[in-house]
Parts: sequence; structure tokens; C-alpha cells
Amino acid sequence: MTMVAEFAATAKAPAPTGPILAADGVPLDKKLAQVTRRARINAFLLVAPLLAFLLVFFVAPIFLMLRLSTGDTVVSTELPRTAAALRSWDQKALPDEPVYAALVADLKDARERQATGKIGAQINYVYSGARSLFVSAGRSAGSIDAPYKQALIDKDPLWGDPTLWVMIKTTSQTTSPINYLNAVDRTLGPTGAVAQVPEDQRIHVTIFIRTLWLSFIVTLLCMAFGYPVAYLLSHLPLRTSNLLMICVLLPFWTALLVRITAWIALLQNDGVVLSTAVALGIVDPANRPQLVYNLIGTLVAMVHVLMPSMILPLYSVMKTIPPTYVRAARSLGATSFTAFWRVYFPQTLPGIAAGGLLVFILSVGYYITPALLGGQSGVLISNFIELHVSKTLNWGLAAALAGLLLVAILILYWLFNKIVGIDRLKMG
Repeated sequence: MTMVAEFAATAKAPAPTGPILAADGVPLDKKLAQVTRRARINAFLLVAPLLAFLLVFFVAPIFLMLRLSTGDTVVSTELPRTAAALRSWDQKALPDEPVYAALVADLKDARERQATGKIGAQINYVYSGARSLFVSAGRSAGSIDAPYKQALIDKDPLWGDPTLWVMIKTTSQTTSPINYLNAVDRTLGPTGAVAQVPEDQRIHVTIFIRTLWLSFIVTLLCMAFGYPVAYLLSHLPLRTSNLLMICVLLPFWTALLVRITAWIALLQNDGVVLSTAVALGIVDPANRPQLVYNLIGTLVAMVHVLMPSMILPLYSVMKTIPPTYVRAARSLGATSFTAFWRVYFPQTLPGIAAGGLLVFILSVGYYITPALLGGQSGVLISNFIELHVSKTLNWGLAAALAGLLLVAILILYWLFNKIVGIDRLKMG
């Protein structure tokens, strides 16, 4: 009875008040917060090198590219008086005398710094003939007297072209849409309104459409040719499939330039393909089709190069599909085609989506294959970006083209996610 009474007294005793303490005397909730914070810091330190790498070599170049595409500081730095005077210009008529006076003063200073050529080159990207115009005006700026407007127009009638002054004002701004307008074959007219460039200069939109269309065709062909190969690899005995997998991976072990050179040797007029077709009587020897240095050569080589990028995701997904599913469908009365189409094929859709997305993104940015095999009809937007970077030195337009390409890919990626779902992608 005594033990029962003691137990009852203990049970009736009030519960201890105050926070629950850890072994070291710290309240348990604070201790838990400290441990969680320490775990987060350790996790961040583990990924910090990768995060720094992405920021320096991926995010920063994209940011600099987008900044370069929206304008340059050459005109605003070298023509500060002119840029300030043009801010209040309404673009309805030629600028007034003070703007011309500011231009002459800026040209005198630029002449001393030997910067007139740099100014003219920058404006020449958007207005043909500006380089020689500014160099000539800079040389004679010291001898030009008021009224400056009439003096400059008498020296060269281009100084009386409103479009030139629109371009000077546009390029002198911190941010300007002119590079993106040029990237879609548009420009600014005499009043600052957006207008199409002359028909013989409209090329960028055509190249953009060709790039997206060719990438789509390459993706479909890789799916059509890669699916049977992946199916075969996933159903053959392991020893045989490993041998065939080596053949699939062999292009990865061969330099891209070697593969493209091999296709040139195969597809040229006297190459293996056409010579064999002529010997078999399939092709008229006097009218051999052109298979290289055009869109056909680019398409063939890109499909060959990107085929492993489609086969590997498909194979990795097909390998995980139990063969008993198809056998069960056939045992229940389904034909071979019905069992494949309604049971097996839907399970391979994640691999098709992953391979298609990978091949399409690689195709959009392809450069070496179109450059060597494309000729004039097979070049893609990446070749034009390289052209403006290395030859015309119009880095602003090149950055705008790259920015539009990036936006197009992001939009297509968003549509892909809405239609298919990124969460459904599988690599096995």
C-alpha cells in the first residue's frame, strides 16, 4: 500500500515547468536551431565551389552579353556635348544649330584623342558610311566656322540626313534597342519609328527560322533512326549489345573535325556515295546532285554527330522496362503491334523527351558542322554570330543575336515543360 500511495502521489505531482534542456544545458529548441544552421552552412560550403564556377563562367558571361547587346558607351563618352544636346531633340526635323555646334566641339576633342575613327566605326554599324563621314569631319573640325549646321551640310550632305541624327542619338543612349532591331531586320527611320531594312538586307530572321526548322528536323530524324537502334540494344544479349554500344559510342571517341572531313569525302561530287550511285545506275553521271556545301550536307552530318545523344537516353530508359509487360499483354490477346504501341511505347516517352530536348538544344547552337559543310544555304545563326564577332567586329549585334537565341530556347523549353513536363524526363 505504501508503494501504491507513493506512486499515486508522484502521478498527481505537477509537471516540471520551463524549457526542455539538452545535455549541455542549452534549451532544446535553440540547440536544434544551432544544429540546423550548422548543417546548412556545411551544405553551402560543399556546393560553394560549383556555385562560384557557375557564376564566373556561366552567369557572368550571359549578363555581359546581354549588357553589350543593349548599347555601347563609345558615342556617349566621345561625344558628350552632342549626346546631351540631342536629349531634347524631338526628331521631327533636323537638329538646331546648338547641336551642330556641340558636334563640332566634340569632334575637335576627339580629333586630339584620335577617336573619330572609333566613333564613326560604332555608328557605321547602324548607318552605312558613318565612319568616313566622321573621319573627314574630324580632320576639318578645326577650320569649320559658324554657322556650323550649314557648314557641315555643305561639306557633306549626309549631315542633313535626319536618319543619321536618329542613329547618333540612339547610340549615345545608355540602353538602346538598335542592336535587337537589327537582329530582326528592323531599324529606325528618320522620325525614330521602327521600319524594315531594305529587302536585300533582310537575312537574320530567315537564318533564325532556318536554324529552328533544321534543329527540329534533325531531332525528328535522330528519333526515327535512334529508336530502333536503342530498342535493339536493350533486347539483345548483353555481350552483343555491349559490342554494338561501342559502335554507338565510337563517334564520341573521334574528333569532330575528322568526322566532318570524312563526310566531305563521302558526299562530294567524286565521293564514295555519288560514285557508287553512278556505278549502280541510280544517278546520271552528267547530273550529279550536290550533297555537300549546302543544307543537305549539314543535315546529314548533324544527324550522324548527334545520334548518340538520342540513343543513350532511349537505351537507358528501355533497359529498365520489364519484358514481362509486353508478354503479359500478348498473353491477354493483344497483337505484337498493339502490345508495343499501348504498353511498351508509352513507357519510353520519358527517354524520347530527354533525347529530343538534348538533341534540339545542341542543334540550335551548332557551329562547326554548318561552317564546314553548309556553304551559303546551310549556315545557321551561330555562324552569323561568329561572323559579327570575328570579321565585322559588331559585337553588339552578335550579342543581340545570341540573346534572341537564348530567349527562343527558353520559350521552347517552357512550352516543352508545359506540354511534356520536365519532371517526366528520365535518363534511366
